[in-house]
Amino acid sequence: MSKHYDRAGFAVLITAAIIVMSFNFAFAESASRQKVVGLGAASCDQFISDATKNPSIQRDYLAWAQGYMSAILLTRPGKVDDGLDLAPPTFPLLKQLEFLRDYCRTHSDGQFPEAVEGLYKALRKELAT
Repeated sequence: MSKHYDRAGFAVLITAAIIVMSFNFAFAESASRQKVVGLGAASCDQFISDATKNPSIQRDYLAWAQGYMSAILLTRPGKVDDGLDLAPPTFPLLKQLEFLRDYCRTHSDGQFPEAVEGLYKALRKELAT
């Protein structure tokens, strides 16, 4: 009877693993189809152009960036990035805006969300120091 139980348990384990893998693949596929929207869903060229024409719009881009980074932070698994401050005194908002401008000038063919992701990584480094 124990052999029957072991086989049944093994079958349940395999079935569960297949379901979990199917869910993960379906989730990854749907996540890749999501569209980022809002002011910051722009190219780096567009950000630099907007900032040149109307410098005060940079505040709106920065607010979008803070929201985007907050979403990244909130969706991190487990305790990853616990304690990460998105506006630390060592990396104030004006310095963050400067980072975004520099990134976009250097990566003019890139997307503004990529610049924000780069800023997020820089903030993670701040936490580590």
